[in-house]
Amino acid sequence: MVKVPVLGSGKAAAPQGAAHAPAGSAFRTGPAAANVNPPASPWIGKPAAAQRTEKAGLAALGSDVTLDLATPPVTHRRTRIKAPLKDRLTWTRFLTTSLRLADTALVSGAVLAGSALNPGGMGASPGSPAHAQHLSMGLILGVVWLAALEVYRTRDPKVLGVGPEEYKRVLSASFRVFGFLGIVAVVFRLEDVSSFVLVSLPLGLVALTGSRWGFRRWLSHEKSKGRCLSRAIVVGEPQDVRYVIKQINRKSGAAYDILGACLPGARRGTVLAVDHLRVPVLSSIYGVAHTVWQTGANAVIVAGPVPGGNQFIQELGWRLEENSAELVLAATLTNVAGPRIHWRPVEGLPLMHVDIPHYSGGKHTLKRLMDITVSAAALLVLAPALLLLAAIVRADSPGPVLFKQERIGKRGTTFQMLKFRSMVVDAEAHLEALSSQDEGAGVLFKIRGDPRVTRCGRWMRKYSLDELPQFWNVLVGNMSLVGPRPPLSREVSGYERHTHRRLLIKPGITGLWQINGRSDLPWDEAVRLDLYYVENWSIAGDLMIMWRTFRAMTRPSGAY
Repeated sequence: MVKVPVLGSGKAAAPQGAAHAPAGSAFRTGPAAANVNPPASPWIGKPAAAQRTEKAGLAALGSDVTLDLATPPVTHRRTRIKAPLKDRLTWTRFLTTSLRLADTALVSGAVLAGSALNPGGMGASPGSPAHAQHLSMGLILGVVWLAALEVYRTRDPKVLGVGPEEYKRVLSASFRVFGFLGIVAVVFRLEDVSSFVLVSLPLGLVALTGSRWGFRRWLSHEKSKGRCLSRAIVVGEPQDVRYVIKQINRKSGAAYDILGACLPGARRGTVLAVDHLRVPVLSSIYGVAHTVWQTGANAVIVAGPVPGGNQFIQELGWRLEENSAELVLAATLTNVAGPRIHWRPVEGLPLMHVDIPHYSGGKHTLKRLMDITVSAAALLVLAPALLLLAAIVRADSPGPVLFKQERIGKRGTTFQMLKFRSMVVDAEAHLEALSSQDEGAGVLFKIRGDPRVTRCGRWMRKYSLDELPQFWNVLVGNMSLVGPRPPLSREVSGYERHTHRRLLIKPGITGLWQINGRSDLPWDEAVRLDLYYVENWSIAGDLMIMWRTFRAMTRPSGAY
């Protein structure tokens, strides 16, 4: 979300670029400001080269940065917005406190359930050694479990509501606690710990992750209303700033509310074009600290290299300490996820290690075991529904129930992908005649309201029910539950060189492409998502994608 801050001497100022903002856009004004004295030295020192860049003005920034004539440049400001920082501290404190209380209640309940279902412990007479030992063990387990959740920073505001890291920390903390419990039980020959492992652990994991999911839904709702967001300013070259803002706005669960940008050689009164948005330019990069002070921003995101290099970033960090704002460095590594990045300090030099992607090994074996288990269970559970859908397809139009099509799998191998037939039997014969109506992205062929689709095929495609037979492809090993979209041979022949990396792992029934808009996605974005998955997939990420797939099936988008 992009907002324009209000800067003025006690009066509401017109938002930069407001004259250009379309109706219903995200531009809004902030709260009224209070009169306070600005810091004595708001600017970071400029080297001679940077002064020459300033004098070059807008000519060095390119055609995507334009002057907003609706509001003249502002030369002096003596007001600051204080409310946003207080609001951020309020909602983060409320969220972490609520999670801490919920965790305490849920862990206590799980431990009590494990104790109650152990006849050798709680079933003993009160005051007996067995009863006292079991109570002590339950109490210690509960305290250690809660301490582990704290040590693993499972309530860190930086991970709440964003990605799978929040769940991974809860799982890691819980499994390590019970692993430690098992070791202690063996060393000290403790009895009656099985109920804690068999009851408390699964019950606690379900309760804790369910609680996190509930709070995440609440936080997502608040963010959609423009609340519970960190107010951020993006700093850097125009192309880098535009990319960062695009990615933040594209992510529905983004944690930042972008107030504007600070560009080299720019000044207030200009705007940066980012897709359909016109992002206000608040100052040059050498006025960042003063701009943070004025707007009440919580974070500064440095997007890529900036003039002044490391010295500029170091001085900027010192200046931001005065405003209690955090400094965020946007990595220039694209399509690299957090689990592949490791930091190793060497004599004060932080070295960033990026793991090489692996396309075989233990993690892939575990993925295959999950594929076999889930696909076999799905075929058994869904058998009545599959038979019903088969009968509907048979009655709707003449032809076979199943549609078999050759697709390209891992490392270019071919296989027969199964689907319920959702088109007329001679659909392929009409493909050339419909080529002029193609609405698909890149090498994909898609038409809204395709005349070849049958009556039952329309609603089966909408809710992805036609793809249920692909669980058989997963079971026999041609596909995986999660992976890139299985392409046709004619699509692969049109791939660019790097796009062939999609074929390094098995295609999936679902994936990032399916849960982010499907056929509505631009081709380059669909390729980017698939390549990102190929190099950064994880078991936890697969579980989240499968969960989001169920949600996407109930609220379909881009399925036609």
